Amino acid sequence: MAVLNASVRSANRDGLTFDVRELGPPGGDPVLLLHGFPQRGDSWHGVANRLAESGFRTLAPDQRGYSPRARPAGRNAYRLGEMVDDALAVVDELVGPGARVHLVGHDWGAAVAWRLAARHGERVRTLTAVSVPPPAAYLRSLVTTRQGLASWYVYAFQLPWLPERLLGANGGPFSRRLVASLRRTGQSKEAAQRDAAGLADPAALKAAINWYRGVFSGPPGDTDPPVQVPTLFVWSDGDTALTRQSTELVHKHVTGPFRYVELRGVSHWIPDEAPDQLADLILEHVAEHPA
Repeated sequence: MAVLNASVRSANRDGLTFDVRELGPPGGDPVLLLHGFPQRGDSWHGVANRLAESGFRTLAPDQRGYSPRARPAGRNAYRLGEMVDDALAVVDELVGPGARVHLVGHDWGAAVAWRLAARHGERVRTLTAVSVPPPAAYLRSLVTTRQGLASWYVYAFQLPWLPERLLGANGGPFSRRLVASLRRTGQSKEAAQRDAAGLADPAALKAAINWYRGVFSGPPGDTDPPVQVPTLFVWSDGDTALTRQSTELVHKHVTGPFRYVELRGVSHWIPDEAPDQLADLILEHVAEHPA
């Protein structure tokens, strides 16, 4: 398989400018790829390359806080609804006003994707959520299962300044603590250094942590209607951040066609670790539900 080079586009919303990596033919069916913490759009390159070779046009934005020109201050700027509106603005500008896309999200990107599909289903052709369940299912699992223990870092990130101090790069190319933390969760050395280098700027690190702080300042997830579009949910049994119990209520939040797939022996970092498997699943999902 040839490795394609992405072109970097830009999209704007309310004075913020987002960097967006684009692969594939301009006329291909659009696929919006939303990354999670502490990654950027380049974490999708393996998946995007496969989709582009199959004729799809992929758009992978560096989301709010990760794009240098889209880094507002304060936790309230990182409510989930803001990220949903950012994603819609990227589609409106780079695909067309009101355009529909195949939507794929991993980690925090999955949380954004769930809410976007639930509240703006008319903009979504298919949804593929990776690793993270819908916000309401996740929040419920925090208090009813051992997910609360697995998510200890979510509570730790609520503290002021301390997480930034512990994970900061201290003037180097990347934070060795952050690299070590990612490696413990199954991330490869190369990918962990790539992701940590993206947060070497203290402003970028603070913005990334503010995603966790902002989640508790917005409306609760149980205000989302069920997702009606065809939905694929992918989880991996090597995930140390999301437990199997957190996935057990996912189907209750989808009224459209739904499929659950569990990857064996794969860590939380599915797009990096198993890009071909994930791309195959996305291609199957899209083929099963043509427009």
